[in-house]
Amino acid sequence: FILEKHAPLTLVQLDVSRLLQSRQVSIHSSLNTFNITRLPRLLYYITQLLVIEKMVRMSVLADCLKTISNAEKRGRRQVLVRPSSKVVIKFLQCMQQHGYIGEFEIVDDHRASKIVIELTGRLNKCGVISPRFDVPYDEIEKWIVNLLPSRQFGHIILSTTFGIMTHEEARRKKTGGKVLGFFY
Repeated sequence: FILEKHAPLTLVQLDVSRLLQSRQVSIHSSLNTFNITRLPRLLYYITQLLVIEKMVRMSVLADCLKTISNAEKRGRRQVLVRPSSKVVIKFLQCMQQHGYIGEFEIVDDHRASKIVIELTGRLNKCGVISPRFDVPYDEIEKWIVNLLPSRQFGHIILSTTFGIMTHEEARRKKTGGKVLGFFY
């Protein structure tokens, strides 16, 4: 329903059970209703009862890499990434081993934790590949050609049975896996 500004509202009955079930506000009389006599109080209770739909985080890794990429484009020296996960930490360790990012610190906030990453200015692009396609050992070269700007430049991150590693390590261990993302 729509409330006009300064509307003379003396008695409004809100059906609480239907409000919580359907996430909609309905004005009608029922057994489980409550009365509010002032407009500011009405608006307060409506905001307390309404469950506001939030955007659902589909991929923590995708959000992390997009945040890093945007901060790098803006020329920032540090970036705060949240939430953290084991996959994100392993991905960042691979980036750090190859010098694309500096040190990073995991800040435990007793929730999903945060990561503060030092940027070096070397990262041009990073991204996630979704869905996580299966990449057999003999098809790694095809993925290198499709994702990276040159053979000697950049890395593809694979999730293998030996852990999360770059495509070069996967070739050395002669294993395939699922492609997580890339950076160069």
